[in-house]
Formats: sequence, structure tokens, C-alpha cells
Amino acid sequence: MTPQDNTLYLSRLGIDSYKEAVIYMREDCHVCRSEGLTAPARVRVTLNSRFVIATLHIIKSDMLKKGHASLSEYAWDMLGAQEKDRITVTHAKQVSSLSHVRSKIYGNSLSADNIHNIIEDIAAGRYSHIHIAAFLSACAGGRMNNREIVSLTRAMIDVGESINWGSDLIVDKHCVGGLPGNRTTPIIVSIVAAYGLTIPKTSSRAITSPAGTADTMEVLAPVELNIKAMRRVVEQENGCIVGGGSIDLSPADSLLIQVEKALDLDSEGQLVASVISKKISAGSNHILIDIPVGPTAKIRDIKTAKMLENYLTTVARELDFYVKTYVSDGTSPIGRGIGPALEARDLVAVLRGDKTAPGDLRDRAITLAGYILEFSPDVAEGQGSIIAREILENGRAWKKFQAICDAQGGMRDIPVSQHKHTIQAKHAGTVMVIDNRKIAKIAKLAGAPYEKAAGVDLHVKLGERLEKGRPLYSIHANSPGALSYTLNYLAEGNHIIQLGEE
Repeated sequence: MTPQDNTLYLSRLGIDSYKEAVIYMREDCHVCRSEGLTAPARVRVTLNSRFVIATLHIIKSDMLKKGHASLSEYAWDMLGAQEKDRITVTHAKQVSSLSHVRSKIYGNSLSADNIHNIIEDIAAGRYSHIHIAAFLSACAGGRMNNREIVSLTRAMIDVGESINWGSDLIVDKHCVGGLPGNRTTPIIVSIVAAYGLTIPKTSSRAITSPAGTADTMEVLAPVELNIKAMRRVVEQENGCIVGGGSIDLSPADSLLIQVEKALDLDSEGQLVASVISKKISAGSNHILIDIPVGPTAKIRDIKTAKMLENYLTTVARELDFYVKTYVSDGTSPIGRGIGPALEARDLVAVLRGDKTAPGDLRDRAITLAGYILEFSPDVAEGQGSIIAREILENGRAWKKFQAICDAQGGMRDIPVSQHKHTIQAKHAGTVMVIDNRKIAKIAKLAGAPYEKAAGVDLHVKLGERLEKGRPLYSIHANSPGALSYTLNYLAEGNHIIQLGEE
């Protein structure tokens, strides 16, 4: 067989597979017959001096002409492909690190080299999403020990790029999640940067929630900045709020997160490695980590929070940087809005000092910003929150936030949903429970985070006494179908607020 027997011409179908390389070939393709290829085989696709490992999908129609193939947009960009380029398709070599994944599935511990080989192969695109899912599942449920988590973190740093800001005091903040509406990060970055500390904030998009910080910030300003643009913003304004996926400092992490999202899975070991690898890669060396604890939060009890604290401090010590953890109240949502645009509205209200701004969001942001300011040798213990409150109340934080938005590409107007439905109290009583998980579910059913204006707007707080007919919350959606879908979920008895009857 000559090399030409394995060649095909490219046609662009424009299929978005996010960060998964896929090749589309006809069922009667001569390469499929000669190589014995069937879906979902892993194949090596070569174009000039570049290659990518892709998953084969078979086309059973005339969408592609004979002798032609197509690639997902991700694979197309990786190869720098053009229409009618000629590619060569062959079997991909066996990925040896998959044997380590199988070993972990059967309960064995992995060495540092084992984990490095797995992460290196994931970052290089040699794992399909099925392989990544197997690795994540094998490590979930507390199946990683401290040594493995340290090795996973180090491997995720090693296979990516790192930024050096040339300072021993580069600060950052992260929340482990699970608390709807807890969008303190843009407020904190503005306060800390206004004080003069450097805070290069890289933020993730939602994994299992209705909004990540990057989703909310994108409502207000561009977040898809490359490393050069990120550096320019930070050097100009002391801080930024950019999407971590766009700068790809920890490329394996982006791929792991995408599969975690599909699995609705967020394991402790992966969470620790993900957070710390991204922070170190972004050049941070002093990090505050918020751990909300509540019966319907991601972290449900103090025992689990302490276990997570132990993981974080162990990894920090091994990798020679400083972590401070803050175990906070996660019994109910923070602020009023749950969903990108509604959360953006709340954080802007806090920064502007509006009288209607959510007080719990403001106070939480001040507390966390205060702890970060105390990383500075110039701020005494207990003085951080006082300084943070002053910077917020005198308008310096709002001015700094606007400057950061302008540096990232310009501040945007907040969109409003096309449809809204308000749920009212069926009887008088006291708000006893606001279920974090169910309110997040409703916001996602309404379209968040993909529809920026979709979500839930809370009108009550825990412990508040209500009369019959009082609005509890409003559902925001951009289509009648999404709103109907959400109301059907509520009709099945999935109530997010429980009232104690009088």
C-alpha cells in the first residue's frame, strides 16, 4: 500500500466538539476499508508537519464527497487546516499510559511517573473523552491519597505554561463552589487591585453550576484573553478577571473540566489539583480559598471541609507556596441573582454602592478581600476588612473595576431575559430552607449559563417571615420552551424553598 492510499481531501463542515478532536469519514471511505477503521476508533491525522489524534465518526450520507473527510473545529484549528488540504489517516499508536488508568480503576495507587504520563497524554490529545471519563471516575470518591494529589498537581503544572510576575507577593482567591450567587471575585479583585496588590485572576466557566466567574464576568467585559493580553491588563491595572481556558496555562485541566461537566462530577483530588495548578501556573504564590459548608452546598459538613483543607495545605507545602483557607457559611445562596446576567447585576450594584445591593454579597466580599489584603506585610491582622470596606465605600473599587473592564476590551451592558415567571408563597410562614442544589438546577433548566440572561432571582432570605402570596423567586428565561421546561420540573414537587407554617 502506498502512502497515497491513506490520503483524503478536507472539507469543512464547521462542527463544534469543544476540545475534542474528531474526524468525519464516509462509511464507504477507501481509508476505512483499507485500514479496517470503524467508529469510534482513534486515528492519527497528519497534515504536513502537524498531526492530531482524533476519534473517528462515520458519515452515512452524501454530506461528504467521496475521497473527502472533515474535522471538528478543534482539530481543524490544531492542524491549521484549509479547504481541500490533503491529510493522511492511519491507526493511532496504543497509548501506554491507559494501563495506569486501568490499574487505578482496580484500586491501585499511582506513582508520580504514572500520573505524569497520563496527564502528558491527555494534554497532547491522545485520550478520547471516554478515556478521560474513565480516569476521572477512577480517581473520584476519595480514591486519591495525598501523594497522588501532589503528583497530579505537579504534572498539570509541568505540561503547561507558567507566568512569572517577578514578585514574591502575587495574590489570588478561589471558591470551591456549590453556593449559587456567590460571585464575590470581581468585587474582591477590584478592592485588592485598587489597594495596590497584584491579583491576576484566572477564572473557570461553570462545571456543575449555573454560572462560573468567567461566565458572569463575560456579561460585563471580554474574558477570552491570551497570555500577552492578560499580562498587559495586569501590568496596567494590578489585576484582571480572565477565562482560564483561553490562556491554557494548564491545558490538561481544561480537558478534564469539560468531561467533568458532562459527568456532573467534581472529585476532591481533581478539584485540588485543578485549583492549585492554575494558580501556580498563573504566577500566584499567596492564595485564599473559600470553602462554603452547608447541607445543600458542594461541601456538606465540617468533616469534609477539614479533609479538603488538609489536601490543600499539604499540596501547598509540597509545592512551596502559601494557602489560607476560609470555611464559610454555605447554608443558602448569596446575593439575589443566580445566573450570569443576574449575578453581574448584583456585583455591579455592590461596587457602585447602590442602596439596593445585596448586603450578604457585599459583606462576604469585604471579609474575603480583607484576608487577602492581610497577605501584605503592610496590613496588620484584623485590619484587612476595615481597609477593604473603605476602598469599596469610597468608590475606588468601582473605579478600578471599570478600568479593568476597559483594559480587557470595554464594559458591556447587562442583558435582560425575554420571559419571567414569579413563584409566590402558598401560605404564610418563615423561610426555613433554601435548597442550593435545586435552585441551581432550576437556573440551569432555564438556560444558564449558556443563555446569559437566564436564571433565578431570589426575593427572600433564610429566616424571613412572609405573608401568603409574597413573591419567593422569579425564573428568567429567553424562550417559552425553557420556561415551560423549568415549570414542569417544579410541578413534579421539586420545591426550592420550604416555609415553616404558622
